[in-house]
Amino acid sequence: MTHRILIIDDDKALQALLRDYFEESHLEVAFALTGLDGIKSVAAGTPCDIVVLDIMLPDIDGFETLKKIRAISQVPVIMLTAREDQADRIIGLELGADDYMHKPFNPRELLARIKAVLRRATASAEAAPVSSPSACAMVFGSVEIDFAGRVLRKSGREIAMTGVETDILNALISHKGTPLTRDRLLDLASGRDFETFDRSIDVHISRIRKKLEDDPSAPRYIKTVWGKGYMWAE
Repeated sequence: MTHRILIIDDDKALQALLRDYFEESHLEVAFALTGLDGIKSVAAGTPCDIVVLDIMLPDIDGFETLKKIRAISQVPVIMLTAREDQADRIIGLELGADDYMHKPFNPRELLARIKAVLRRATASAEAAPVSSPSACAMVFGSVEIDFAGRVLRKSGREIAMTGVETDILNALISHKGTPLTRDRLLDLASGRDFETFDRSIDVHISRIRKKLEDDPSAPRYIKTVWGKGYMWAE
């Protein structure tokens, strides 16, 4: 299967480098020079398996571009940045990015990350909770979680979820009543390559609670167990 990559970046030298490298690896590559052009491409339904998105763009920045993409699509997104600010990584994750890379980078590493994100996205769509291997969806009161479709339905309203959020939620529900440390939770969530020290797991838990809970400040489903981690309590 040939994967299709949309790269949103105005660096033409980088575009040429990545086009040559990815096409040698039998990948189809499309480019957008601005955030708005990238959004239009996704909105138009242009075939795309993953987006590589630079933060620094000539019109709207990568964060705003990601927000608009997430409003219409759950396509996996890897963000690129030349800045060293740790806050950029956290903001990107909060907005729904699947991975992050700093510039300059080796195209081989970017390709490896693209393949890893695509594998995890496929596994997330196909996986069901361990406690119910045949189920694609689970219902808790007014909440229905569709793991295959990466959608949470709450009181009749559909809320899209990222692959990261789906994997973390799957891991928590599969270990109901058992506190999971950050390390253990990240390991269970499809072995995603996060750095625990930057507390990215806390960012994702916060996003999930906002979508899942009636009152995220007093969660019913995902409890914080002080000194241990997080636990699915329902």
